[in-house]
Amino acid sequence: MTKRTIQSSSIKEVAALAGVSIATVSRVVNGVANKASAETVERVRRAIATLDYRPTSAGRDLRQRTSRLVAVLAANLANPVMTAIAASAEAALREKGLVMVLCDTHDQPDLQDEYIREMLAQQARAIVLLGAVDSRMLRRATPGPIPLIFVNRRDPTGAARPFIGIDNRRAGTDVARWALAHGLADAALVHAPTASSATRERVQGIRAGFAAAGMPLPDRRVLSPRSPDHMHIGLVAGRDLIERGDRPDLVICTGDLIAFGIARAWRDAGQGGTTPRLIGFDDSPMNAWLAPGLSSVRIPYDAYGRAIVAALLDGEGPSEIVLEHRIIERSL
Repeated sequence: MTKRTIQSSSIKEVAALAGVSIATVSRVVNGVANKASAETVERVRRAIATLDYRPTSAGRDLRQRTSRLVAVLAANLANPVMTAIAASAEAALREKGLVMVLCDTHDQPDLQDEYIREMLAQQARAIVLLGAVDSRMLRRATPGPIPLIFVNRRDPTGAARPFIGIDNRRAGTDVARWALAHGLADAALVHAPTASSATRERVQGIRAGFAAAGMPLPDRRVLSPRSPDHMHIGLVAGRDLIERGDRPDLVICTGDLIAFGIARAWRDAGQGGTTPRLIGFDDSPMNAWLAPGLSSVRIPYDAYGRAIVAALLDGEGPSEIVLEHRIIERSL
């Protein structure tokens, strides 16, 4: 049997599956199903999701002229970095008369797919993926009628889609050079899973920077405990270092939350005064209040919103918008 493709579904098939008229499907798709019952609307949406139905090109043209809805799918809203970027996006979109819908995918492919399906059914103006993971619907939606904009992480499917973020590899190299310039060659690296392009490129840059100076990081000093929680990654890695008596002068973390976990491990072990120097990435707005001694690579949160609007409204613009980063140095 030939597998159904997302382009093969028709509005007639959706109507037949839902047991309603084509006109009812059209009204649901266009968000004007005020005469339909909630049960009917839900039945139509389920049929749309089941068949992966998308509007015709004429419908897309109409949507692109009238839709004000922009979906932002964030991987983890508990991370203050993503919250700050989402706030920047909301302000910039609102200035352009657009309405943002914010969803938390919790870095889960199935949940990301659920939100993508819903945004396709709602005919959103665009979907902004703030930390995308590879998933079935993402692959089926790339390319597709609704623009996809990838923020912080590149498109995990490998497709050449618009990307907004810092140059993570260069930022990693800059951290290595900063460490060496401060005499902190005795370093450890703790990182999140490298399925994320941001983490992967940061790790590559850090290791390349130390290697280029003839002081490569030993494998035993590169730790990545398995956990979806970045603070827990830092906590476990810190405990590992303490238990084996490993005392690096510097611990480089691919995110500030990991550094919070490292500091907690040292504090729990009663060794707060001997905590190694820490440097993270993102320079969360919380750092000045909770981690005044944490050096970090600052990303320009305020610039993200403007860049998202530029990528959305300027179809002829660059497919990649690289934002500037800088190292914020603080002392413990």
